[in-house]
Amino acid sequence: MNDIPTAVPVTIAADGVQEGARRLALIAVGALLALLSNAIVFVLPPLLPVIQAQYQLTTVSAATWIFTVLTLGSGAGFVLLPRVSDVIGDRSAAVIATGALTVGAVIPAIGNSYATLIIGAAILGFGCGSQMLPLGLLRRTLGEGGLSTAVAVLVVSTGVGIVAGMIGGGIIVQDLSIQDFFYILTAIFAVTTLACWVTIPRSTVSNARTPMGTLGTVWMVAWVATILLALTQGVIWGSAALIPAAIGIIAAIGWVVAQRRSATPVFDAELVRAPFVAAACIAIALFAVVNAAFLVLLSNYVQMDPSYLPAGESYGLGRTALQTGFLMVPFAVTFLVAGSIAEKPVVAGRGGTVLIAGALLAGAGLALLAVVHDQQWSYLVGAAVIGLGCAVGYTGCLAIVQLAVPEEKAGMAAAIGGVAMAVGFAVGSALVTLILSTSTVLLTGTDIAVAKEYLYGVAYWVAVGLALLIVVTVVVSQARNRRRTTAAV
Repeated sequence: MNDIPTAVPVTIAADGVQEGARRLALIAVGALLALLSNAIVFVLPPLLPVIQAQYQLTTVSAATWIFTVLTLGSGAGFVLLPRVSDVIGDRSAAVIATGALTVGAVIPAIGNSYATLIIGAAILGFGCGSQMLPLGLLRRTLGEGGLSTAVAVLVVSTGVGIVAGMIGGGIIVQDLSIQDFFYILTAIFAVTTLACWVTIPRSTVSNARTPMGTLGTVWMVAWVATILLALTQGVIWGSAALIPAAIGIIAAIGWVVAQRRSATPVFDAELVRAPFVAAACIAIALFAVVNAAFLVLLSNYVQMDPSYLPAGESYGLGRTALQTGFLMVPFAVTFLVAGSIAEKPVVAGRGGTVLIAGALLAGAGLALLAVVHDQQWSYLVGAAVIGLGCAVGYTGCLAIVQLAVPEEKAGMAAAIGGVAMAVGFAVGSALVTLILSTSTVLLTGTDIAVAKEYLYGVAYWVAVGLALLIVVTVVVSQARNRRRTTAAV
């Protein structure tokens, strides 16, 4: 008699353990996708001087083109991959993304030339669009609470990936060749592709009957890539960059007009018109601008060796790329904290408060560095505060956009947020580079020009202003929503 009742609890417990293991495996795969895609983007800048020397490139712009091509590829990935997940399933989209990462790494590993590095960077960039896939994947596969987990995993993994990339770049510069680095990446991405195939269930196709809007998608990829090209090459090309910028803006305006009349738009009109969605997309772009500005300013100032500058013009901390990465650890730590606390207030209807809090925190950290950016402690404190603010902001923005759509369109919502983030990062990098180029000083005994010290303070204050612009965006959006509600009543 005692054997019969004990069999049921044992079975239930076994099912519970199996379900828990499945959830953990899916979360781990989602986190790995976001971590690796962010690490690739941030591992490259410390490697550019090494690449220039190893491949005997005669100009800095030739090395910079590698990062430009990576950025252009990521723009296409941010548009396409999340939408593909809605149409053909999360597993297929993840395998396509990680397969692209594997191919993008193996081409320069085998070719070991500048040409193959450019080709590989473009394909790697496309694969980096996998950063946004965990939003749809985890929301659709984890059931109740999936959205909360998805946003937290994405934000936390992003912070860890940024720091891992910067530290990894420093380690590579010290101990590995570029070719060895790409062979290691190939192995990591191949294993990740296998993990996605094994772990992610096949039956996550949720919207296969809805057309993707091929023409609109290709058109969007084109104007996003054109604008990113103008932003990333603006300082090098000068006024010539206005040509692709104008082409991209005109194409974007034409795309918006065409999408309003299209029977198969890339993004549903209901999503764009949903309360607070447009403001959240603008805010996520501005948070990305602030984030990129901070990373560029920190890397340039901290790694500048004051002994290389003339007397009276010296500045910098003379840290290595690896030491610079360690200064970013507080940034990752606070990302971990914010990723788990900011989504609930958004669900409770306090999204505007969350975005304002994130903007004010990021602005406070940037203001500290605007005043004190010649001390190591200020970077540790500033990184922690800025990381907390950006993480709160990203979490709030992504949750707001996701809550505006049903789960079968989670990829669509992720794509619009990803595009805003990609453009924001490009704008932030280009803006800071432009500011730092307005007044320069030559390194002693060379013809290499670097920014004058006071420009770092100027750039930090500009970033503070952009953080406050997020507050303005939220306040204006809240006022418009109140007027619409009143008119409807």
